Parts: sequence; structure tokens; C-alpha cells
Amino acid sequence: MAKIVWTMGISLDGYIEGPDHDISWHRVDDELHQHMNDTIGQLGGLLSGRRTYEGMASYWPTADADPDASAVTVEFAGIWRDIPKAVYSRTIEHAGWNTTVYRDVVPEEVRALKERAAADLWLGGAGIAKEFLRLGLVDAYRVYVHPALVGHGTRLFPEADIAASLRLAESRVFGNGVVLLHYEPETTGDQRRR
Repeated sequence: MAKIVWTMGISLDGYIEGPDHDISWHRVDDELHQHMNDTIGQLGGLLSGRRTYEGMASYWPTADADPDASAVTVEFAGIWRDIPKAVYSRTIEHAGWNTTVYRDVVPEEVRALKERAAADLWLGGAGIAKEFLRLGLVDAYRVYVHPALVGHGTRLFPEADIAASLRLAESRVFGNGVVLLHYEPETTGDQRRR
């Protein structure tokens, strides 16, 4: 069965975005972008909340039409359009580009998604991840630590009544200073409520 992997870029001080949703401090160069293309291209789908989905949908459907777009940008535009996506939103009525809209995070529906998926599913967005965490639906964590201090904004992990013992499954240092930390539970079912 596919895993749900919460994937986020964060600052060294633990923020996924600064004030006013600022992510200008993210260091995405061709090496990191190609890594993302290679990784996301192997996934079974993307799960996100409304804000993350709308941010992606405002750029990626036509990013490859820009004559100045880099090769990695052109490649990712096609990957993003084609990959199955689920957006959790109570306000979006319908979405294009191979996207299904869900109103609420229902554990049985999420488990059915995992069973149908050809490969792991990436979860993106702090708000929706909080609900997945609360329901015990996150199977692994991929954190891309950017060499920046933000000071204020949205924290990666909200306060929650959950504890888990994790093991490092993968790490990688990119040339731009970004560090990937991929963690998985030490044992199945190790995630627990407090």
C-alpha cells in the first residue's frame, strides 16, 4: 500500500513560510528542482489543501509556455498537469488538471486513495497536514531544510496531541545548502495519541 509522505520546505528555524505567506527565502536551483522532478514524477499523486493547490495551479499549468522557461521548469509543468491530485477544500467547487476535490479528510477515503495509488502520495500544506496528523494518517516525513532564518510565520509542526519515534530513512545535502531529511516511524503503528 502507498504511504502518505508529508513533504515541506522549511527554514532552519522551523517555518514553512514567513509573514504574508512569503517563501522567497526558498533556495530552488536546477539541482534541487531536478531532484523534485525525479521524485514527484515517481509518485502516485499529490494531496494538498486549497492554498497550496491554488498556488500551484496559478503557475504550473502553463509554465512551460514561457519561452524563457528552463528545462526543469518545462519538465515539471508536464509532471504537475498529469499527476493525480487531491485538493481538500470546502470552497473549491471543481478543479482541473487531473484533480479531485474533497470537502473533508475522511480516514476511510484516505485509506482507499492509498490502496488505489500506484506509488506513494505526497501531502503538502500546513493546514491540511495538521488534520492528517490529528487523524494519524501521515506515514513519513520529507523535510527540505533551507539555510535561512525567517523569525515569524507558519511553523512546520503545529502543537498536537501526538508523539512518534522516527528513524532517518534518507538524507541528502544539495549544492545550494538545502538539506533533505526523510523520516519514517521506527515501527508500524508507533505514532500515538497523548
